[in-house]
Amino acid sequence: MRLALCQIDTTVGDFAGNTARILEGLTRAEEAGADLAVFPELAVCGYPPRDLLERPSFVREAARALSSLARRARRTALLVGTFVPNRSRVGKPFHNVSALLEGGRVRVLAKKTLLPTYDVFDEGRWFEPGNGCVVLPFRGERLGLPVCEDLWNDKDFWRQRRLYHDDPGEALVERGATLVVVISASPFSEGKPRLRRRMLARYARDGRVPVASLNLVGGNDELVFDGDSMVLDGRGRVVQRAAQFEEDFVVVDVVRHGPGLARVIPVSERKARDFPDDAGGDPLESLRRALVLGIRDYAGKCGFSTAVLGLSGGIDSALVAALAVEALGRENVTGLAMPSPYSSEGSIADARALAQNLGIRFEILPIDTLFEDARRTLAPLFLGLTEDVTEENIQSRLRGLLVMAVSNKRGPLVLTTGNKSEIAVGYSTLYGDMCGGLAPISDLPKMRVYALARHLNAHGRGELIPEASLAKAPSAELRPEQTDQDSLPPYPLLDAILEGLVERNLSVEATARRAHAPLALVKKIARQVDRAEYKRNQMAPGLKVSAKAFGSGRRIPIAQRAPL
Repeated sequence: MRLALCQIDTTVGDFAGNTARILEGLTRAEEAGADLAVFPELAVCGYPPRDLLERPSFVREAARALSSLARRARRTALLVGTFVPNRSRVGKPFHNVSALLEGGRVRVLAKKTLLPTYDVFDEGRWFEPGNGCVVLPFRGERLGLPVCEDLWNDKDFWRQRRLYHDDPGEALVERGATLVVVISASPFSEGKPRLRRRMLARYARDGRVPVASLNLVGGNDELVFDGDSMVLDGRGRVVQRAAQFEEDFVVVDVVRHGPGLARVIPVSERKARDFPDDAGGDPLESLRRALVLGIRDYAGKCGFSTAVLGLSGGIDSALVAALAVEALGRENVTGLAMPSPYSSEGSIADARALAQNLGIRFEILPIDTLFEDARRTLAPLFLGLTEDVTEENIQSRLRGLLVMAVSNKRGPLVLTTGNKSEIAVGYSTLYGDMCGGLAPISDLPKMRVYALARHLNAHGRGELIPEASLAKAPSAELRPEQTDQDSLPPYPLLDAILEGLVERNLSVEATARRAHAPLALVKKIARQVDRAEYKRNQMAPGLKVSAKAFGSGRRIPIAQRAPL
């Protein structure tokens, strides 16, 4: 039996575009002599559709697209993700399904059984679970057809705590599946590709069954999907893999002689070893590719071809600019330096040097006069009050005004430059540096920003990010001689504290022990994190690259007095 894995990048709601991509993959599969062409979870409508499922037109177009694809699936069968109505009068309105299309018709709809409702997932909001995965005869094999989460509850792999009582993957093997083909939309986070491969290898080895895993690739809002589709043999060895962070097409043969283990033979010229773990073994390279893909797809799918951002001369804006150039092209990125009375000549020089290194358009828009006008206008209301963070925020908001004006007039996407450490503790200004349409590095702690910037310099064509931006003390430059450490702990310590509080959800006591930090400091940071929730609820969407990002995967009330 010959399998073609069609790893494609879909857009939510683009039924015409998604169908065209699926048909292109099907044509390639037919030319390769494949028996079955496989596509990602919910590929017909795009993932995640969220409350678009409540629109009758969305439901009609999904049904129409599935019927059209079924008529086309004749010589080569097609396995594709979509949703269908729940025909029962009880339960949620739809099922998330793996649809096998063969002979011009829909042969089977395998309903997803385990519906994730943690982190960024909320599938139980719309989908009714199936009652066990499907096993059916196909071209000499007995196909097991789970959908994504259905394989993520292996009791032998998750020994401490499983999320579900049932294990559909185990049930497939017990029911005699000889080949498991799982379609997925599994988002990227650092370390997850390796975890996913370990989990699939354990399942294949324990069940002594080959596994073909087809995963979505591309960016959709804050989620980035890494692809990394693969085929494993019954010993858990990866025999063939698709690329990470790009569309790909690979073919394998599953050959069976007698009752023993089937052989899995790559047909594509590329072998599994051509794609080592985590983009060449370097997690920073995976991180770079994930962020570039996220920026490119967010811009393209939202109708933007150009971007603009403020360049302060610091490391955060430098990294965002470098990633934007790779995603969109240097001719499509503009950097704005907006110096205030407290901006140093060195910062302006660093911003100019960065723009020259990247080859992007660079403009200087001083805000001195605007700042003085704002202070003069507010003087009667502020009479007798000393200057404080208010005047600092005015400068930041004037910069937000200018960058948004450029966006309104010329149409580029505004990229914000705040990192996770600053956003966590509220060291950012609403309607100022938080203004924009996408926050590319909002899930990168400050020390990770430095590491990725150095990675870009080490693997780029010469120095992209000026060494001065890497070496100098971070500063918002909103008052004389200001540095971030005037208000925050040193970033290595702050990041260790935030890892405990945010990503690991530890108590303040456990975080203090883990980070080797004073308990009083950890409590202070924890209070800052809680108080800044209202800001994060209003920030631009950010690209999720960690296990616990701010946004839809971390739902904390704004008005709350919960104990630390």
